[in-house]
Amino acid sequence: MQDRAQGVAPLDTVPVLVGATASGKTALAVGLAQRLIAEGQPAEIVNADAMLIYRGMDIGTAKPTTAERGGVPHHLIDILQITDTASVAEFQQLARAAIAECRKRGVVPVVVGGSALYVRAIVDEFEFPGTDPAIRSRLEAELDRLGPEALHRRLTDLDPDAAAAILPGNGRRTVRALEVIELTGRPFSARLPAHRYALDRVVQIGLDVPRAELDRRIADRVDRMWADGFVREVRELEQRGLRDGLTASRGLGYRQVLEFLAGEITEAEARERTITATRKFARRQDGWFRKDARITWLDPQDPRLVDKALALILPV
Repeated sequence: MQDRAQGVAPLDTVPVLVGATASGKTALAVGLAQRLIAEGQPAEIVNADAMLIYRGMDIGTAKPTTAERGGVPHHLIDILQITDTASVAEFQQLARAAIAECRKRGVVPVVVGGSALYVRAIVDEFEFPGTDPAIRSRLEAELDRLGPEALHRRLTDLDPDAAAAILPGNGRRTVRALEVIELTGRPFSARLPAHRYALDRVVQIGLDVPRAELDRRIADRVDRMWADGFVREVRELEQRGLRDGLTASRGLGYRQVLEFLAGEITEAEARERTITATRKFARRQDGWFRKDARITWLDPQDPRLVDKALALILPV
């Protein structure tokens, strides 16, 4: 790679870094991009996390700070207001456009995120089924009446695979899955494509963290969130309309702190529920990614982690 500045064709691989919350994806993405840049290959990072797209949701999402980004340009961070509703279909278009634009400039787009549905929508042949206003309206009325958890339990009974990829508090996505099931008469997960890439030269790398270690990391992360002023962040976002955000208000930690601010639970309970909910979500993330045999798993504690990731993305 040292000869790249002398006219060798740029690397056209699309590295995709996945894994559970707190597994170390961001650090690897930045380290890998920095190594590529140091060796003459421009690289930039494309976010594939559903919550990093919201402005102001920084502490609770572990959004990388300017320093943590290490001088590497990042795409699709801070692109929506907290009152905007995120769409997987729209995100797919934005992410693919960012990847295509990077490749056109000879830049390696390092895709990184733990939102399994977003990752698959970006890299795989993934089309979105239609909608039925009557079914959608009825399900949304049930959501208002029964709450997101009740509908998520229904989804778990009908399609456990789809339910595993959706947070129990995310009523909007649960409604969408139930709508597709009713429209097609088939599980929502059956609508997901085979593991077949829509992009060329994709290399997926997963970070494999033992469950006990991941649980510890998650607890430590939540402790840091509180120490860094997470409650203050949520309080400020609440004043800017966070409760009206159909997607943003359901983010891990944000929902729990909003319950605390409403007087429904204590702050200590909000903290513990954030840890518990994040651990459960991490297990679902891991289970979802493990179904994809295309992912090569690496140990994030390996001192040669960046070297091994780099070796995977280089042409044979």
